[in-house]
Amino acid sequence: MESGGGEVARLGLVGTGFVGRHLALEVRRRPDWRLAAVLTRRAGPVPGFADEELVREIDRLIERADIVLECTGDVAWATTVVERALEAGRPVVTYDPELHVTTGSALVGRGLLTEAEGDQPGSTAALAEEARAMGFEPLVYGNLKGFLDRDPSPEAMAHWAERQGLSLPMVTAFTDGTKLQIEQCLVGNGLGADIVQEELSGPAEADLGRGATLLAEAAERLGRPITDYLLGRGFPHGVFLVARHHDEQRAALRYLKMGEGPFYTLLRPQVLVHLEAFKTLARIREGRGPLLDNSSCPHLSVAAVAKRRLEPGTRIARGAGSFELRGICVRIAERPDHLPIGLARDLVIRRRVEPGQILSFEDVELGPSRALELWAVVRGRALAAAGRGRTPWS
Repeated sequence: MESGGGEVARLGLVGTGFVGRHLALEVRRRPDWRLAAVLTRRAGPVPGFADEELVREIDRLIERADIVLECTGDVAWATTVVERALEAGRPVVTYDPELHVTTGSALVGRGLLTEAEGDQPGSTAALAEEARAMGFEPLVYGNLKGFLDRDPSPEAMAHWAERQGLSLPMVTAFTDGTKLQIEQCLVGNGLGADIVQEELSGPAEADLGRGATLLAEAAERLGRPITDYLLGRGFPHGVFLVARHHDEQRAALRYLKMGEGPFYTLLRPQVLVHLEAFKTLARIREGRGPLLDNSSCPHLSVAAVAKRRLEPGTRIARGAGSFELRGICVRIAERPDHLPIGLARDLVIRRRVEPGQILSFEDVELGPSRALELWAVVRGRALAAAGRGRTPWS
């Protein structure tokens, strides 16, 4: 799609939460964009949106839009919408790593699908793109985590949800690490990086330089780039890379205040979410292709783990952001029967699950869904590639 000639691009928005509401405010003030349609499943008025902007059928959204931006975090619903939009030839930009690590790989190659800059994975991909253009060779694709409580109380999460103006599941998924595990899984699959261990290593090291070195050394022991994070209060809301450069640049990089080497840390200290969407939207209009997807054949996934004992008959409305389950990053080949956290929705526990146990499909009853069908495709590809010894770094 060309952006010249003063054309106005019609944006179709899917999602009316924090990202959707604030993105809409910015779209409305930009002369080269028009908020053409907002897809919602809510009945009646939706705060922050005019009635004429709202549509409740996917086809209506597609008819009105040149580009679709999806930001619901609801894997089942997002899968249906994104697949239909791609089939109709619409480019799709997302703030939805949950979609990518669950079903997104089955949609890669069926149209233009990309995660947006402004979410941590998209910002990491943009930083990596810049780093490679400067000759750096990334070893670590890192996230910065200020606080982690793997089993927070409902009372604490309700307090913070109200204080921050976010949904209870969103705050819970941030706090227990599920969101971070999903983000780094997408980074690993999309940028061809491995993990040091299940659930990542996440050194508790408040000094960014020391922590970056620890992770770089771990990557070198493993013999390939890694996706991981650092845990420490006071970190900015950002992402970082640790990379090598050619020895002949060492003196110049020392002069440029990059340190002695051989590891160099590149930091993006701000992730401004919806405000950065326009960089990715401009990328699409300029025909530059996807910034980040989960690859057509991933090697990592995010498995559902029990926070407490779950008895047969227990019903769980949603996995990510719940008080029953959280997600951890795993290698698909090593956990072929795991239940992805993105599919852990509207399920019933079939047999007792102990705290800390990774759930398998045998542990739960799940209804049929398109997301479940596409996960079977993704899993099959991943296991076939692993059986042939194919990895992103081989």
